[in-house]
Amino acid sequence: MARKLKHSKIKNTSILFELLTRQITADVLAGKSTKSVKIVKKYFNEDTELGKELQLYRLFSEKHYESENRANDLVNIVLKSRKKLSNSKLRNEKYNLIKEIKENYNSDDFFNGRISNYKLLASIYNTFQAETIDETFNPEQTINAKFTVLEHITSKKISSKEAKTQVLKEYNKSDKDLRLLAYQILVDKFNKKYKTLNESQKSLLKQYINNVSNTNSLKEFVNTESSKIKKELKKQLPKVTDTITKIKLTEVVNQIDNMTKGKVTNEKQVLTLMRYYELVKEIKNVHTS
Repeated sequence: MARKLKHSKIKNTSILFELLTRQITADVLAGKSTKSVKIVKKYFNEDTELGKELQLYRLFSEKHYESENRANDLVNIVLKSRKKLSNSKLRNEKYNLIKEIKENYNSDDFFNGRISNYKLLASIYNTFQAETIDETFNPEQTINAKFTVLEHITSKKISSKEAKTQVLKEYNKSDKDLRLLAYQILVDKFNKKYKTLNESQKSLLKQYINNVSNTNSLKEFVNTESSKIKKELKKQLPKVTDTITKIKLTEVVNQIDNMTKGKVTNEKQVLTLMRYYELVKEIKNVHTS
């Protein structure tokens, strides 16, 4: 008898990664130290089976082709790569990852986050299950899962303008405590202080989240942005008439160099840079009003 395909949210590699990156974002914006960075680095690097499987999830979710033949070729290549991964290693890594998440976070709150592309990620999970486990699964479920993946790959890619419009529509319908950050990362509990992010802050968050395992890239970005902020503050300094404010701003300018020290950029530095962006914005607003 054919076995039913059953999706498991807490065993879905891509969902686990997304929930962890949301947690990083929420922790950084709340000014808290985040344990999720270490967890991501530990379990989703290029040497782990989870890291390798995550890349395969991304190929399915990010690639778009008009040609069905090219889409089918992609599916076949990805499934071939997935079969080369060790299921026993994956099970072991997922077990340890979930255990570590439960040790550091309230599991009910952590795993209850809403996933916008849940159907696609569940279909990818089920397709991987059907193709890599030596069992006979329900044919209809197997076909439906694979079709959902193919349908996504061959669907028309939405332009950034269209995507932004759709995001705003959904955003306006959502609960006020929800804030949509750039790059489609939803934060469940957003710090009110950062209710409105400017483009620089959004860009920083993207760099921080996407380069959790690439510390050199993040470091270079922070160094470049720190120099820009320092230059902008020096430019604004002569316009400040209040003596005390000018002294404090001078101190800030002198402290910015500390952002570039050290080999690794941590969440504290990211939060500080977020505040510097806010400071620059406020100073500009004062002198343009």
